[in-house]
Amino acid sequence: MGAPKKGLGSKGLGLEALLNSKMNELNEKTQETGVFEVDIDKIEPNKNQPRKIFEENALEELAESIKEHGVIQPIILKKINSGYEIIAGERRWRASKIAGIKKIPAVVKNIDDLKAFETALVENLQREGLNPMEEAKSYKRLIEEFSLSQEEAAKKVGKSRSVVANVMRLLNLDERVQIFISENKLSNGHGRALLGISDNNIQFETAEKIIQEELSVRETEKLVKKITENNNKDKKEKREIKFNTNNYKYIENDLKSIFGTKVKLSNNKNKGKIEIEYYSDEDLDRLIGIMKGIQL
Repeated sequence: MGAPKKGLGSKGLGLEALLNSKMNELNEKTQETGVFEVDIDKIEPNKNQPRKIFEENALEELAESIKEHGVIQPIILKKINSGYEIIAGERRWRASKIAGIKKIPAVVKNIDDLKAFETALVENLQREGLNPMEEAKSYKRLIEEFSLSQEEAAKKVGKSRSVVANVMRLLNLDERVQIFISENKLSNGHGRALLGISDNNIQFETAEKIIQEELSVRETEKLVKKITENNNKDKKEKREIKFNTNNYKYIENDLKSIFGTKVKLSNNKNKGKIEIEYYSDEDLDRLIGIMKGIQL
């Protein structure tokens, strides 16, 4: 049996251990660590919540569990003027509202926006997982709004820089294809394969074909390779100029009568050339004189 695998964090922590570590850090940095019941109507969702899509069926199932067992793990809030804003636990809050719960157990934390967003992102990655587009947009926000490098953003969520970079590449897809991924009609792997198609319309049409035919990632990679090879072939053929050589002999004879020497026309791919033979320096001077005369 091989050695146990370590997580992607800089210290080899798994995502669960990383989340626990983050929560412990928060507890140490706040004076309010007690759990208490908060009026559910005084709580607002976080507008910067990484998760944008909440599956109704999953929420209904969670609501049924809450009706029977209650909210087992408190949600995390921060104080705002109008009441409280969710840092982590929006699914539990939404499901509690569906279940008709009036109060929900919560912990209030006094933390800044970066730490709040980081906590929400890590929690979502651990629990049910953001869809790939939500994850990509979250990394982008971490990097742009908080002036972090990819390496720094990756460390904050316990992933390698290459993983973060690969997920963020999905943001280069056509917007219609990004919606397919957000709706779980296409996977992260399908999206990465489609990046091989630069034309947005062809990319979108290919995505529709993948969904309709229920192609696997491996089948998608083969399809994309075939499409790109065909496109490259078409472009190459368009670039190649077709020479009409039917009249070359007549043209050669006309030039021969003008220059008084052998003339040959030839072509190769996208270029052609005229070869005029001369047999001495005096012959070359003669030909140059004829050319200058033609120019005049």
